[in-house]
Amino acid sequence: MALDIQQREHEGVTIVDLAGRMTVGPEATAFRDKIAALISAGTRNVVLNLKRVDYIDSTGLGALVMSATSERRQGGNVKLVNLSRRSIELLVMTKLATVFEIFNDEQDAVNSYYPDRKLKTFDILDFVQQMKKEE
Repeated sequence: MALDIQQREHEGVTIVDLAGRMTVGPEATAFRDKIAALISAGTRNVVLNLKRVDYIDSTGLGALVMSATSERRQGGNVKLVNLSRRSIELLVMTKLATVFEIFNDEQDAVNSYYPDRKLKTFDILDFVQQMKKEE
């Protein structure tokens, strides 16, 4: 399944809705091209909505890290929202959960760009403890 990439704006933040697989090949290339286009257009506040992403391989992870690194170099940021349990586990195992701000709620991710707004962040420690209980 090809990676479907849709872009929308919400309260001054660019939301990129992803659906499909983030894997080696045209999917990762399309994602990298989209992020490069956003950066070229001057977009600095980005939320990646991964709600409909079925699978992420190492190339997909690399593309996520590249997106965050590229945005930060330009004074922006990339935040993640609506990750599947498997995607969260993958970020924890690879220690990439510390690279991103992760949110369960899209509005919280948007609010995180505004220091005067309240938000609830994803608690990675709570997630890891819950995983251990289930083992």
